[in-house]
Amino acid sequence: MISHGVDFERRRYPRFLVDFPVEYWAVDKARSRPAQAIDISEGGLLLQLPEPLEVGQVVGLTLFITSPSLDAIEALAQVQVVWHNGHLRKDGLYRAGVKFVGISPEDMDKLKNLLNTLTE
Repeated sequence: MISHGVDFERRRYPRFLVDFPVEYWAVDKARSRPAQAIDISEGGLLLQLPEPLEVGQVVGLTLFITSPSLDAIEALAQVQVVWHNGHLRKDGLYRAGVKFVGISPEDMDKLKNLLNTLTE
């Protein structure tokens, strides 16, 4: 496992495997692109994307959460890339770990409620 400077064994928040659609965009551009969240925590996401992102890059993100126990959640956040694999995978996608750097208190509450349902 390549950690790219992140200590995967000592995470601050537990992560949960998910399959949520995402739209992301460079903060200086209005055009969004589709991506997929493949794991989630209170601190951030693991994204699967069609293009590589740079460590330190900040992007806008809309996360579309659908859960049987909750109504659909649309959370808007700014995230900062903390690591990336930098290699095109066999499926034609890249992976990047991102942390939340700007999310509304209301959307954070929705996210925490979702995570609570995933722990049960």
